[in-house]
Amino acid sequence: MSQMKKVVASTMLGNGLEWYDYALYGTFTALISKHFFPAGDENVALIATFGIFAIGFLMRPLGAMLFGYIGDKYGRKNALSLSILMMAIPTACIGLLPTYTMIGIWAPILLTVIRLVQGVAIGGEFGGSIVYLVEHAKPTNKNRVGSLSMLSMLMGLFFGTMISALLAEVMRPEDFDTYGWRIPFVLGFFIGLVGLYIRTKLQESPVFLEAQEAGHVSESPIKETLKNNYKEVFLGIGLYMAVTIPFYIQTVFMPSFMVKFMHFSSADSLEIYLIVLGVMMVIAPISATLCDTHNRERLMKIVSVCYLLFALPYVYLLDYQTFTFALISQVVFAMIVSFYIAPIPTLVTEIFPARTRYTGMSLACNLAAAIFGGTSPMLVTTLITKTDSHYPIGIYIMFAAAISLFCVFEVKRRRDQQRLFLI
Repeated sequence: MSQMKKVVASTMLGNGLEWYDYALYGTFTALISKHFFPAGDENVALIATFGIFAIGFLMRPLGAMLFGYIGDKYGRKNALSLSILMMAIPTACIGLLPTYTMIGIWAPILLTVIRLVQGVAIGGEFGGSIVYLVEHAKPTNKNRVGSLSMLSMLMGLFFGTMISALLAEVMRPEDFDTYGWRIPFVLGFFIGLVGLYIRTKLQESPVFLEAQEAGHVSESPIKETLKNNYKEVFLGIGLYMAVTIPFYIQTVFMPSFMVKFMHFSSADSLEIYLIVLGVMMVIAPISATLCDTHNRERLMKIVSVCYLLFALPYVYLLDYQTFTFALISQVVFAMIVSFYIAPIPTLVTEIFPARTRYTGMSLACNLAAAIFGGTSPMLVTTLITKTDSHYPIGIYIMFAAAISLFCVFEVKRRRDQQRLFLI
């Protein structure tokens, strides 16, 4: 296996594992709440389970700083080897965790600790793996290479959901409820080990080695990022808003919205969800290729405007409450999301200098996810309940698109001034 293939494989396995676990936790939320919380009010247990899931988001900025420090000072490879190990072990631990009936209050406490560790690991994995991937790319294919991180995210969601659905289909309900749901979590550990093995065989990023040889490695990357590159962090957050808000609305909020608010069956909701993920996996590479061969910022401006134009029709079509219109609405929206997210990894990477790139990239992505992405389902649900209207979904998407569009203009200005890196 060539060095570049190893880089791609290890990055996709690491990112894929993150979102594979995310899909499993989301799919098995009801079972997790049943097994790890005391019997009683099911709604309270479900809310608590979602609350523990959200705690992981709060730890992601901390992970970004921790792994950013390691990655910018001691090397990308070292940070990424540690992050994938810290993701694989907790994923397996969820599958092996004793239930509330076995260990009492320690069950939810240990589940919380596991999600905290995962949150720290994800904070270092996602941004860092993007940096490592893009730093190995050529100028002619940098957007295609960077988009592989987004493709692996979609693949992790797809396969996590498919494996969960397959096990639920082939196993007896009582066996699946008892131990079957644990199998995919334990499997995640072995996926992580494969990724770790590949990462131990990798060479360091050529960009980091060049900076190291020139004596340009930062001694205090966190301090330097916050002091010298805070504007770039805010710019990265702004660019990422049209990724994280639409993506979490489409992949986290929409499946439950379809069932609870639009009264679709779980089977119909799952079918649309898997079709949407499939469409995104096809469109994202096309978008990245176009960005490598055409004006990337111009394409992103067009896509941002498409967000603004389609946000309200997206909701309008859903309100028909028919399978056909729901499918059309979500597929079109998924295409817009895919066109935007594909070039984002490379674009955000380019706004940071090599000496603080791991820290800056990780902070930008994870702060956006923690503040805007992870809270999107809860915020939109609250607004729908208070306004008795579904249009807050579209309005919030328009809010994200407007900010990101402004940030794309800023990136174009920096490009014209030759203030981007890795060009």
